[in-house]
Amino acid sequence: MFSKACEYGIRASIFIATKSSKGIRVGIKDVAKEIDSPEPFTAKIMQVLTKSGIIHSTKGVGGGFEVSPEASKKIKLIQIVDAIDGNKIYSGCGIGLKECSEEHPCPVHHEFKKIRGLLLEMLKNTTLEQLASDVKSGDFFLKATNANN
Repeated sequence: MFSKACEYGIRASIFIATKSSKGIRVGIKDVAKEIDSPEPFTAKIMQVLTKSGIIHSTKGVGGGFEVSPEASKKIKLIQIVDAIDGNKIYSGCGIGLKECSEEHPCPVHHEFKKIRGLLLEMLKNTTLEQLASDVKSGDFFLKATNANN
């Protein structure tokens, strides 16, 4: 449902929020490694997240990416998705037709509309802090373990 860039952006934001909660800024190499993303691609994603105000970037010695704990409590998952993928996920056709509407529905239109509604609610109601907390607890992960690769 999400583009690869958006998937990486969500994972990067969670990773950065997790580290930031411990007062640690992270560099692009660490982010790319943690989310299993090529470094140049990760850098482009980080530019988008920084420009949209989701992630803060500090240059120079001791610099890196961070998100304040206060911001982490306010940033909703929908902001990350909108910054990277825009709103097409909420309005696009479930099977990719250019024209799909209530008047001219595709075969999955009505069921996909329900799923989109649930997805939108989850994105609107889930904070970056919640996701980072889940990862910090050790119950949830940002990448597959070596045993699953």
